[in-house]
Amino acid sequence: MSITIENDGIRVERADDLERWNDYVERSPQGDVFHRLEALEVQADHTGATFHPLVGFKGQEPVGLFPAFTISKGGVTTTFSPPPNLWLPHLGPVLLNMEKLKRRKAERRHRRFVDGCLDWLDREFGPKYVHVRTGGRYEDIRPFEWNDFEVLPRHTYEVDLTPGEESVLSSFSSDARSNTRTDESCYDIHVGGAQAIRRIIRQVEARHDEQGEPYRLSPDFAVDLYRSLPDGAVRPYVCDVDGEFAGGMIALADDSRIYRWQGGAKHARDVPINDLVDWAIMRDAMDEGIPRYDLVGANERRLCGYKAKFDPELVRYYSLERGTRMMNLLTDVYKRFR
Repeated sequence: MSITIENDGIRVERADDLERWNDYVERSPQGDVFHRLEALEVQADHTGATFHPLVGFKGQEPVGLFPAFTISKGGVTTTFSPPPNLWLPHLGPVLLNMEKLKRRKAERRHRRFVDGCLDWLDREFGPKYVHVRTGGRYEDIRPFEWNDFEVLPRHTYEVDLTPGEESVLSSFSSDARSNTRTDESCYDIHVGGAQAIRRIIRQVEARHDEQGEPYRLSPDFAVDLYRSLPDGAVRPYVCDVDGEFAGGMIALADDSRIYRWQGGAKHARDVPINDLVDWAIMRDAMDEGIPRYDLVGANERRLCGYKAKFDPELVRYYSLERGTRMMNLLTDVYKRFR
């Protein structure tokens, strides 16, 4: 039987009844498509990890969710959020019912919730290594610092779509604006299905192979996300040129963000496929009232030039690590050679 942690009025436990999980995700300012129960279950299935849906309560009022995953090998347990090797940009905890509180009370409740979750994991599994990657809307990572986590700032780009199509387009660089005006008779962009997902990921994999870089994302994982999440959450945008597949992008969407997740491999065509696909994603999002386009990553110098031409805002998020000295050494070696 799973334990319950009581921490100065905050109760943390493993949720046995998950019927309200997605409702909590939708109510949280930090909740997004990656936190949905369907996505979490697919993440566990494809990593061999055990999913722990931790929930914190103040009395009967929920104060936060923390989806954690444990992996045990050779008698050593590690904890992740999100699990490794899935190329997901972030996960980590989300908070609930904090906006109505004054700062002192909100910070105290937040700290006790995180303390309780980490205490739950320590008591149940005693992980030798913990890695959490937060999203840009989870801004206060001090509770992790105070629990001896090493904090590494990371960055992504987000395009504000709220000004509307004309204003957004006018903010682009001149070459990006020119590329979006390519003769529409030269190409066709549409949203495909499972087959499109597989073709896009195979193209990305081939590009990584050419560059001698590892890319281990299974197309089955992306397809299972597509089949498990609500319609429109996973959108494989395909660009055909002369009736043949030329490139594309798998976007992930919820009410507040659309994410440029997988795709965008370079191509040998004269048509500016990536610019056209990015613009198609943005236009669809604006039509649906989705306010922001997350370009998913601004950490690699060679990719920033392309993404920056859409005049995005720089958004910070955090990679958080805690582990024994030996596990940290092993993790450093893994990161260097993966």
